[in-house]
Amino acid sequence: MERGLLVIISGPSGVGKGTIRKYFEKDERLKLTYSTSMTTRSPRNGEVDGKEYFFVTKQRFEEAIANGELLEYAQFVGNYYGTPLAEVERLRNEGRNVLLEIEVQGAKQVAEKCEDAITIFIIPPTMEELEKRIRGRSTEPEEIIQQRLAKATSELKLVSQYKYIVCNDDPQLAAELIQTIILRNMELDENK
Repeated sequence: MERGLLVIISGPSGVGKGTIRKYFEKDERLKLTYSTSMTTRSPRNGEVDGKEYFFVTKQRFEEAIANGELLEYAQFVGNYYGTPLAEVERLRNEGRNVLLEIEVQGAKQVAEKCEDAITIFIIPPTMEELEKRIRGRSTEPEEIIQQRLAKATSELKLVSQYKYIVCNDDPQLAAELIQTIILRNMELDENK
């Protein structure tokens, strides 16, 4: 059995990573399994533990760091976010293509550990549109919105670290581009 691909999708908060993913995640040709991240932040309205994230305490997260249980992790606006290593390895060894939807710092950690990772950075059409999307959530205070916008500005400077860059001007088109990228890499992997 072929080992599965590791696909990383990154981009600033509010760029639409989750929206884009919903367009292609059920495409059976991609053999995708979404890797659920672990976080210490509280669930947003409608989020389910074990689906969008594994919601854990700060103590449990720090234990995972100390025990080397995470492929990557980062801290942002007072919360930890990370990817459980054992689950990613299990899925890849089963021949599944694992999709990580993670932020830039985490993507860099994974790319350093997994040279075969397919890295895709999603950019907004404009910073004004990104701000509109973040504010449109109506889930965070102004201070957090400003932190997210400042972080987005610095993250956008790191696009050169990614193999592919996709603009989310139209989520369905962005999803189709990502589908093509994954399918092409699957083809290349089979021909090795």
